[in-house]
Amino acid sequence: MARKNKTMTADAAPQQTDNTHSVHPFRTSWFWRLMPSGMRRRWWLFRPVDLLARHFPVFQKKRGVLVVRMDGIGDMVLFRRSLDHYAKAFGVDQSDITILGCESWQPIADEVFAGYRLLAINEHKYARRMFYRLRVSLKVRLLGVTVCVNDSYFRRALMADSLAWVSGADKIISSLPYIGERNRQEFLYYLSQVDQIINTGYYPVHEIERHYHFLSEVAGYEITPEPPHISWPDRAPPANLLAPGDAYAVFNPGSNEYGRRWPLAKYQELAIKLRERGLRVVFVGGRNEKPGDVVSEDPGIIDLMGKTNLPQLLDIMKGAALVVSNDTGPAHLSIAIGAPTLVVVGGGHFGSFVPYPDAIRPANARFVYQEMDCYHCFWRCPKRDSKFVVFPCVAAVQVDQAWAEALKLLSRQGGPE
Repeated sequence: MARKNKTMTADAAPQQTDNTHSVHPFRTSWFWRLMPSGMRRRWWLFRPVDLLARHFPVFQKKRGVLVVRMDGIGDMVLFRRSLDHYAKAFGVDQSDITILGCESWQPIADEVFAGYRLLAINEHKYARRMFYRLRVSLKVRLLGVTVCVNDSYFRRALMADSLAWVSGADKIISSLPYIGERNRQEFLYYLSQVDQIINTGYYPVHEIERHYHFLSEVAGYEITPEPPHISWPDRAPPANLLAPGDAYAVFNPGSNEYGRRWPLAKYQELAIKLRERGLRVVFVGGRNEKPGDVVSEDPGIIDLMGKTNLPQLLDIMKGAALVVSNDTGPAHLSIAIGAPTLVVVGGGHFGSFVPYPDAIRPANARFVYQEMDCYHCFWRCPKRDSKFVVFPCVAAVQVDQAWAEALKLLSRQGGPE
């Protein structure tokens, strides 16, 4: 399909305005796309693979919508509820919508994406291994979709945008991403070849609001942003992990970014306060995110870090009287399944993911933070000596602050005050 003419040159950037739904056109010549300037070595390395997949012949009639979601778990949660508006907005059956997602959340996909098609890939391999990239790209191409959607704001051009491009969909609709100097030319290459670019707002508009701005523009009518929600069954966690007994709180003190880990000593201090009020305290988290050992002779303090899979983690959080977490994927999952959840927040991109705006913050979610004048550093913190030091804005959150918010959540359900 011939692409529409764009109005941006290879040396220009779109003008930013306050119009959150305006379309930002791009223009490149065929000659520039043949030998684009400013591309990183990796782009050139993968170019033959991507070209082969993009032009691989597809003989079946095209149908359906492909939604590219190269997200972490938390980003997936913030997107999920908006997905239920896609069938109406695009005029297709739900069963004709395919989610191109990440293996990290595949274990819960049957529950979370029931009724949709799912193609899960290892995004890290896709970004590094040529033959894996070719295999995935051919699968995407052979889906034979009519429309491809790519609406993440913080995304990688060599991942999400290249996947949308190789799909060869009759129509590709992208949101205007966050563009930095390092990836400017790569985004220009891909965005100059899409059919519609939707500006969902400029930083730091919250991700949930972005998804609904995008949908509203596609649908042609206003779709009001909604709080995150995921359906998850009520079932007891395995007894060998967590035996039946007194009510419990769940602590998730890890993070794949070391700097976002609220100090373990503060979690342990908070655990003592909860134990004094009769709650068991269960520490959870991934094996590779464990911030240290929980040292306690108290049988009511249970260390399950590195011992649960993702579905088991959701089962445990769903039954909790309280969940306390750093700014990570499990925090968003906990909120979305309805567990009373307190999130310790730093300022790296404050407001983009957490905290939620009041209009879409469910009653079971609270956020605690200590504002500093260096907020919005995009986690490029100049105030720490190494990547193994907690961000000062995270470390500054006091136990008393967290305890005050925890009591509010416990009091909503008749818990101890």
